[in-house]
Amino acid sequence: MLGRVNHVAIAVPDLAAATAAYRGTLGATVSAPQALPEHGVTVVFVELPNTKVELLEPLGADSPIAAFLEKNPSGGMHHICYEVADILAARDQLVQGGARVLGNGEPKIGAHGKPVLFLHPKDFFGTLIELEQV
Repeated sequence: MLGRVNHVAIAVPDLAAATAAYRGTLGATVSAPQALPEHGVTVVFVELPNTKVELLEPLGADSPIAAFLEKNPSGGMHHICYEVADILAARDQLVQGGARVLGNGEPKIGAHGKPVLFLHPKDFFGTLIELEQV
C-alpha cells in the first residue's frame, strides 16, 4: 500500500524564521509560502534530493497547528506523509483493519494539489500519518 515518503512535516512558530534558517544556515532550496485555509496552515517545502521537508505554521486561531505549538512552543515533527496509488482503496483497507481516519473520512486537496487523508496518531504509535495519492 505505502509508496515512498513524500515529506516529513515540522510545525514551526515562525515560518519566516524557519525558512531563513533552512535557506541561509543549511543552504536548502525552499519554496514560496503557500496558504492552505482548508487545512489551517501556511507551508513551505524544503526540497531535498530524495524527499521534502514541509515547514508549517498556523493560519488562523482555529488551526490544528496552533494547539500543537501550545504543547510544543519551539515546534517539532508534526507528521510524516506517505504516497499511495489509490487513496480511497487505501482508506477502505485501513478502516477495515481498524485504523481511524481523521475528519469525515473523505480526502481533501493538499498542498501539492492531490487528495490527502490523515490517520489518527494513536493508531500508529504516536505519529500522525498523512497519505497522499500520487
